[in-house]
Amino acid sequence: MSILLFRIAAALCFLAVALGAFGAHSLRSTLEQHGMSDVWNKAVLYHFVHAIALLVLALYGTINRGAWWLLLVGILLFSGSLYVMALTNMRWLGSVTPLGGLCFLAGWAWLIIVPTK
Repeated sequence: MSILLFRIAAALCFLAVALGAFGAHSLRSTLEQHGMSDVWNKAVLYHFVHAIALLVLALYGTINRGAWWLLLVGILLFSGSLYVMALTNMRWLGSVTPLGGLCFLAGWAWLIIVPTK
């Protein structure tokens, strides 16, 4: 299971870099038309930071699996909603974003509260 979680995290890191480059080049005009360049960049930043955290957590066995899953869901909800909102200009998707933020907070809180041994 650990190698699978590590590979998922590595794929998410790859995807964050690819989406960052895609947004800066191929999607630039679309994002600027929608006034969403900053939104896209925020999605990429949070996606990448939390994907790196997933990579590290995958190396530490099963004790932090709850945090791992919370951060994954955070990426999907927070960054995912911002990516879709930036591309489609459907601003109501911004109401989903805080749920991802709560997952991020819960994942980091897990690491503070749950004992490692």
